[in-house]
Amino acid sequence: MTHLTAPSNSSDRTRRRLLLAASGSALVACGLPRIAFAENWPSKPIRLIAAQAPGSSNDTTARALGTYLSTQLKTPVVVENKPGAIGMIAADSVAHSNPDGYTLLITLHSQLAQAPVLLKKPPINPDTDLIPIGAYSTGLSPAAVKKSLPVKNLKELIALSKTRPISVGNYGIGSSWQLMIKKLGEMTGGEFTIVNYKGTGPMVMDLMAGNIDLGAGSLAGLLGGIENGSIKPVFLLNSDSKNPVLPGVRSWVEEGFTGPVFENLTEYNMVLAPAGTPAKIIETLSDLIRRSPAESKEVKQTLNLLGIPEHTPLVGAELKTMIGQIWPTFRRLTKELNIQVG
Repeated sequence: MTHLTAPSNSSDRTRRRLLLAASGSALVACGLPRIAFAENWPSKPIRLIAAQAPGSSNDTTARALGTYLSTQLKTPVVVENKPGAIGMIAADSVAHSNPDGYTLLITLHSQLAQAPVLLKKPPINPDTDLIPIGAYSTGLSPAAVKKSLPVKNLKELIALSKTRPISVGNYGIGSSWQLMIKKLGEMTGGEFTIVNYKGTGPMVMDLMAGNIDLGAGSLAGLLGGIENGSIKPVFLLNSDSKNPVLPGVRSWVEEGFTGPVFENLTEYNMVLAPAGTPAKIIETLSDLIRRSPAESKEVKQTLNLLGIPEHTPLVGAELKTMIGQIWPTFRRLTKELNIQVG
């Protein structure tokens, strides 16, 4: 029996050694090229997919960041706008691209937060299919009305909404603005009718033309209309009346509206990469985003245009903390307020 068993054990050990050797060879074959690839990155143009249309803070931030990255990485960075489907057209195209650092996403983080609760079958899982790299605030966010609307502030707007419906332009389904205006209607009894757009740009065009009553978005998107008098700022979604850009225009909180929906839904333009992108590439991009306001004239000008000249982008642990705090709030409020697509 001993004579018969020994060869079997020896054979088993031989097979295990061969399997281990094969596994090691496979790891080397898979691992080394990725490490080498990360070290040689970038060696060709990078695509930065923007989820909002031109005229939005998303597009403005994307183009400023693209210029800076091109300079720092010594390779072209091409911005492509792919708005629509609450940001999922852009997010889906990036999440399913090769995780090689050559395709990146910049999108409103609220849309990533909202996709799992707004869509029955979202094309991606925002929590696992994308890696957050950095986030820029969308800045000062005014709400403005068409010039012919007979209101000067939030109090007068609410009073008017109780006498007739107020049409409200929304730059993205599930946005913090949509949640806020929905909650405002519930709290005051006013009637606000949401009209959805693919970004701030087309919404502002309709607002300036007088086709809708009210809209909100980034300062970058609305300032031109405010300056030429075609729209009137009536309140702020954030900041306060002491801000230097729109002094005297009061915020939700200053007008007495408090709680998570009015205070905890800060909006950001977030930069992400497909899951599986090498850590070294993520770290390089994260560091560049952190440094960009101090090193890039274009990024600095964009932050000035957004009304936040001293803003520092969120990266690393701060970014993870923000996501952990705000995304659950977005999702909970969306369910509570029964926000739906379509």
